[in-house]
Amino acid sequence: MRKLTYVLCLAILLPCVLSAQNKTNLFNGKNFNGWRILYGTAEYAIDGDQIVGTSKMGSPNTFLATKRNYTNFILEYEVKMDEGLNSGVQIRTSTDKDFKEGRPFGLQIECEDSQRGWAGGVFDEARKGWRYPLEYNPKAKSAFKKGEWNKFKVIAYNNRILTWVNGVACSNLVEEEVETGFIGLQVHGIHKKEHLDGKQIRWKNIYLQEIGEKDLEQHFVSDAPEVSYLKNELTPKQIKDGWKLLWDGQTTKGWRGSKLENFPENGWEIKDGVLSVLASDGGESANGGDIVTKRKYKNFIIEVDFKLTQGANSGIKYFVDTDLNQGAGSSIGCEFQILDDKKHPDAKKGTKGNRTIGSLYDLIKANGQEYNPYLPREKYVNAIGQWNRARIEVKGSHVKHFLNGCKVVEYDRGTQMWKALVAYSKYGKWPNFGEFEDGNILIQDHGDKVSFKNIKIKEL
Repeated sequence: MRKLTYVLCLAILLPCVLSAQNKTNLFNGKNFNGWRILYGTAEYAIDGDQIVGTSKMGSPNTFLATKRNYTNFILEYEVKMDEGLNSGVQIRTSTDKDFKEGRPFGLQIECEDSQRGWAGGVFDEARKGWRYPLEYNPKAKSAFKKGEWNKFKVIAYNNRILTWVNGVACSNLVEEEVETGFIGLQVHGIHKKEHLDGKQIRWKNIYLQEIGEKDLEQHFVSDAPEVSYLKNELTPKQIKDGWKLLWDGQTTKGWRGSKLENFPENGWEIKDGVLSVLASDGGESANGGDIVTKRKYKNFIIEVDFKLTQGANSGIKYFVDTDLNQGAGSSIGCEFQILDDKKHPDAKKGTKGNRTIGSLYDLIKANGQEYNPYLPREKYVNAIGQWNRARIEVKGSHVKHFLNGCKVVEYDRGTQMWKALVAYSKYGKWPNFGEFEDGNILIQDHGDKVSFKNIKIKEL
């Protein structure tokens, strides 16, 4: 049924304007009937046909939320914000008194006045983190106009979320689940930036039209790149573009132990569409052992969703030659490090952070600010127990690492710089390390529980 639903939502879509008889103005221009304030203490007021939210020092995020819930809809609104603010509009959002003291959680359409330029991206408030940062769609970063009224449009239909800012397609997201929840206007919390206290964000012309399958022909085509979180399932576009599941979500087909002819008999678990290396003693490849693809790969893009437990260590290796190390420890290859940087001691070892999450292990530190200096942090890492996404792109000697949609490492194999890095690392004793034409792809057993899903590959 989910596949059928998703195929339906990929029907050819034609542009239209919401007809007056089918859309609802969520704000009556007089009072907040149909709305409620949740969680924080920032204030909302009415100024003519506008809703005005004012930032308040010391308050957490505050939400003006509809009392009604919505699933499939077209939402349009206009936003104007003071300089330096961060905000957004929640869709399909919920609250639970047992979840973070009632803090709302769910998808948020980002609105921000910053050089990062992610307005129109999709963030999962208080839960899953960034689902569609605009690093996936750089040309949309300039769509938002500072200090002006900006027109946002959101289409939510079953698994698909599409966004536009001022007519520019920003996000094209395929979610794992279809959720139902409220629409909410956010005043972002401020705690250390006193100069943002009392600044305002304004909304007007907030229109919503609920839609069904019969309305699909009236929707808009989006040319934003597609990002999918369907669980162990490819979208029609991914299939057309040449993606394949590297793990089928159910069996061990296509995989073996790195030092075995077959898949390990213990140390690994497949349950509910998730592949997990089980906890043992924290040793490197000392329990079930690493697993590798039976095939070797040369030029490719691989994506893997992974979830850490506290203090855990693992990795995704590529250009692996399983004949190099038949003794104790892991098979040898270039490694996308997977690590709890806060709790695992390896984060403080190596050189200048080159053993932290997303890094090319023991060689190059993961740092997204080197590729986008406007990012407010070096990398975006979701909390322990939440899923993160690794992406590795290999074309000849050129390699890139991405963590949760942001590039964090880029390098060329075989250069003088490469050879110098290798010589100074733990890999210096392995001849021609990382310079093989092709190799196996490996998922590491480092004695800690780490889970994986959505393992897919596109050969180039």
